[in-house]
Amino acid sequence: MLSSDTTNTSAPTPSDFIRDIVAEDLRTGKHSKIITRFPPEPNGYLHIGHAKSICLNFGIAREFGGVCNLRMDDTNPTKEDVEYVDSIQEDVRWLISGWSDQVLALKIRGDTTGTGILPLNSPSVSPAELEPFYASDYFAQLYGYAVTLIKAGKAYVCDLSPADTDRYRGAPDRPGQDSPWRERPVDENLDIFERMKNGEFPDGTRTLRAKINMTSPNVWLRDPLLYRIRHAEHHHTGNTWCIYPMYDFAHVLSDSIEGISHSICTLEFEVHRPLYEWILDNLPVPQPRPHQHEFARLSLSYTVLSKRKLLQLVNEGLVTGWDDPRMPTISGLRRRGVTAQALRNFAYHIGVTKYNALTDVAVLEHSIREDLNKRALRRLAVLRPIKVVIANYPEDKVEHLDALNNPEDPNAGSRKIPFSRELFIDRDDFMEIPPPKYFRLRPGGEVRLKYAYIIKCDHVVKDASGHIIELHCTADLDSKSGGATASRKVKGTIHWVSAAHAIDAEVRLYDRLFTVPEPDADGDFKKHINPHSLEVIKAKAEPSLKEANPDFRYQFERLAYFCLDKDSQLSTNSPQLIFNRTITLKDAWAKETQKK
Repeated sequence: MLSSDTTNTSAPTPSDFIRDIVAEDLRTGKHSKIITRFPPEPNGYLHIGHAKSICLNFGIAREFGGVCNLRMDDTNPTKEDVEYVDSIQEDVRWLISGWSDQVLALKIRGDTTGTGILPLNSPSVSPAELEPFYASDYFAQLYGYAVTLIKAGKAYVCDLSPADTDRYRGAPDRPGQDSPWRERPVDENLDIFERMKNGEFPDGTRTLRAKINMTSPNVWLRDPLLYRIRHAEHHHTGNTWCIYPMYDFAHVLSDSIEGISHSICTLEFEVHRPLYEWILDNLPVPQPRPHQHEFARLSLSYTVLSKRKLLQLVNEGLVTGWDDPRMPTISGLRRRGVTAQALRNFAYHIGVTKYNALTDVAVLEHSIREDLNKRALRRLAVLRPIKVVIANYPEDKVEHLDALNNPEDPNAGSRKIPFSRELFIDRDDFMEIPPPKYFRLRPGGEVRLKYAYIIKCDHVVKDASGHIIELHCTADLDSKSGGATASRKVKGTIHWVSAAHAIDAEVRLYDRLFTVPEPDADGDFKKHINPHSLEVIKAKAEPSLKEANPDFRYQFERLAYFCLDKDSQLSTNSPQLIFNRTITLKDAWAKETQKK
């Protein structure tokens, strides 16, 4: 049965320019072992853009017999939090679920040597003793490297304010100018830098800068900042440090300390690569050195992937949290019912390139539908119920009809669905005055009840205000599906549930969060939020869903794919079921786009 999220974990082996480089480096002996890394900053939850990077870095490790270090790039204590560290670990482990644990490199808790160990290769170490790598574990080594640069006359303490630092740096079309403190004596730089470390100076008063070239056409080489003062408690190191390395300095040296062979970044870091190489050129780092390679980051239509904007959605209550099923976060996609396999297939399908482009969200949705079609258990549910009474069906009779769990999977088996005189059908499947070519139920019209009989609507019952409350029908009792006399055909087939046996369920109908392909194109993404991105309704479902499993996915036939939400209460005598719509069976947005 392919219904659980952890099954069917096979994935294609893609080909791209980075994998070609890795293969050539192994062939020529430049590297004897492949070590990649995934180094998110723990200042928010991971999103689908990170999923692409995870699949690339862990995928390369998997395909070339290497490992991938999970490292927290935690050099900014004012924005980072343990909550984000925990969520990142959960998301990474979930996304690579089904792959060998040997591709995930962790370290023994408290070990600051940078030596990675693997869960499966270290049976003497329990999983509770393992944790990700942290850039902050290398702060002492990074400080030592900074002192080495100062002693070599290649770094200096600068007293320019942040505003003056930016002004002195110049711009791409004009050179920068030297800081007044650029030629500070080495001994004075060493003394002040140590005093910075000891906490003698306020935030923003002094920085440590590399001494490179203030007239370089690459602004990142214009004496870039290596350290800044920040008196703030760090989530991992506490109050041990009050100076923190800048990203470019910490990133490259963390790669070197961990023995990373291929440091894979997104294209915006291409202009940082000369600084990456300058730091390695000017410090006594181990060989072979890591090398940075860049690829195009994911841009996805009908969403925003900026952590700052996602945090804004959360903080302003525009969504219910980081794991809101409308969010493009990995935790939100998981809660919505998207499987790890679907995300991996999507990441492989869009490929790895050197040019930025907008990926249509329909590509992601196709991967989700394709995956769920193979694994989802079929069930019957009526979202907006209206009662149907079959007048010629015995009142006390109950049949149990056979229905396949998944016609795409011959091993999925079947189930029994109760059928009785009183049913619920969906209001959308009945119209009193239908348009032409309407093949669902109408007065005097016939439809087939899926897995059951052909029925004809004889009478419509309304309340005092004119609302339809009940349909009286008759059934062709010789037309039972699968029976010897079921040869008569009608054009319409609708779903149903037995009224006496149906269970109640809350259904959350999620849709795209934004109404336009590029919500941030005009700088005001919030005005494009879809007011219909969530509709909550009370539905009736077949009784087998009382045993719904959070690890399984379900197709409510003729409607959409669903999963059980974490807010469901399953351990009570009267369980409260909440289902999230993962995705519709067909792309309704394509029709809306064609209309426009």
